[in-house]
Amino acid sequence: MIKTFVKDLKREFKGYNGKSFSKDLMAGLTVTAVALPLALAFGVSSGADAAAGLITAIIAGFVISAFAGASFQISGPTGAMTAVLITIVARFGMQGVFVACLMAGILLVLFGVFKMGNLVSFIPMPVVTGFTSGIAVIIALGQIDNFFGTTSQGESAIAKLISYGTLGFSPNWFAVAIGVLVILIMAFYPKKWNNVVPSSLVAIIVAAVVSNVGGFPVAQVGEIPRTLMPETRLAITDINFNMITALVSPAFTIAMLAMIESLLCGSAAARMKKESFNADRELIAQGIGNVMIPFFGGVPATAAIARTSVAIKSGGVTRLTGIIHAAGLLLSMFLLGPLMARLPLSALAGVLMVTAWRMNEWESISYIFSKRFKSAMAKFLVTMVCTVVFDLTVAIIVGVAFSFLLFVVKSSKIEINVSKIENSKLKNSDADVEGTHGDGAVVYVTGSIFFGNIAALTETMENLEDYKEIIFSLRGVSAIDTSGAQSLYEICHNLKESDVKVCFCGVQKSVKEMMTRAGIIDLMGEENFYWSVDKALLDIK
Repeated sequence: MIKTFVKDLKREFKGYNGKSFSKDLMAGLTVTAVALPLALAFGVSSGADAAAGLITAIIAGFVISAFAGASFQISGPTGAMTAVLITIVARFGMQGVFVACLMAGILLVLFGVFKMGNLVSFIPMPVVTGFTSGIAVIIALGQIDNFFGTTSQGESAIAKLISYGTLGFSPNWFAVAIGVLVILIMAFYPKKWNNVVPSSLVAIIVAAVVSNVGGFPVAQVGEIPRTLMPETRLAITDINFNMITALVSPAFTIAMLAMIESLLCGSAAARMKKESFNADRELIAQGIGNVMIPFFGGVPATAAIARTSVAIKSGGVTRLTGIIHAAGLLLSMFLLGPLMARLPLSALAGVLMVTAWRMNEWESISYIFSKRFKSAMAKFLVTMVCTVVFDLTVAIIVGVAFSFLLFVVKSSKIEINVSKIENSKLKNSDADVEGTHGDGAVVYVTGSIFFGNIAALTETMENLEDYKEIIFSLRGVSAIDTSGAQSLYEICHNLKESDVKVCFCGVQKSVKEMMTRAGIIDLMGEENFYWSVDKALLDIK
């Protein structure tokens, strides 16, 4: 793996020169401008503080970019991750987040070492879309307090929403005005200007100026330490067995989310840049980064498609783009700390409200519902509801399980047609065949034969007890499982006991191999297997 990494680095930096560096520099600074407001906002929304989000983006930018599975990945705090962290912070505090992040990092390294990077491909796209929309709902609900200047209680976004019924809901209209101002700026900001200065950065600058000049009584970000080693960070002495056992499930959730987000981001970005992507190495890079981040006081990080796409569209050439973006954020921490401390929380909430809206895969959602793909609609809705009501791990498990159930139900629809054998059915008109074979039938089977539909085949055969010649045409059968093969063996055995002549036609190679293993070939004899129904009819005559 190390040799492959070195080889990829040599290929990535082959012919690298001053012009290439200038492209990386400009792309890196552009990503810095995009990442800065998001890092602050995601830090606050995760239940930590703005400094934690900024530190996460810096460490992830330096470490994960250096070891990533491709040249284009930009990692840091994300909206999806904040949806997980809100509950962990409420239940275990920041030390719980740090330990869970460390454990998740170790899991990610193991996922990469054991080459589990292809697992994401087994998650259906409607499930991923529903998962993303559910996260968007959680993010939006989680911003209500900061956006409206209110207070709530509860571990989850739903619990906090319910708590307004007992605590009351009294908005700070100054905070609301700032939040609405940010949303309006981001909504109507000309797209062509985004390439120069991102809308989110302009929005929070305008909001900060209006709030501070107007003297609005709104909550602010607060002090941002000018250091990468804040007081609140993970220490080895903070790790104990009881905390580890309590955080196994949250750590697994973080690791799964980081894997899904990073690999989906990597796959999409690889298509954008037309470059290869090493999924397993990306998991190891994400793991290394998340092992290190808590020791600096950061929160879990993962690859972010918004920042990654900005890096690609801005002309980034190598992984130096990600490293330069991290350096830009570090410089911002030291130079702009006092200014960032005075940002209104409602402004950051407004940024996240827009981010939550935009992170929905509206094109996919529109396609699924406009085309009325009922199974896809069901997968989407089930996964989205489970994401909001339960947690992300449960949502993915339920979504995949529900998809499998729908697949089984759909696959169980086997088509069985029975035709009485007649001479007119023969393609070979010169064949010397007399009579109509009135005691025979051809059973045409289409679809997979497996445990979910063997009852239909058995029921059909019970209605053919009076026939003395039966030809099974299995050309339309692409697969057969153990239960299907066993059932077919029993059918053949019963027919043979009743002195019924049985033949098989058009059996595909994989199906025949399964029939051989099930003993059907030995029972019926190889001579009773034909390429076509016509040939079987001639031999029966």
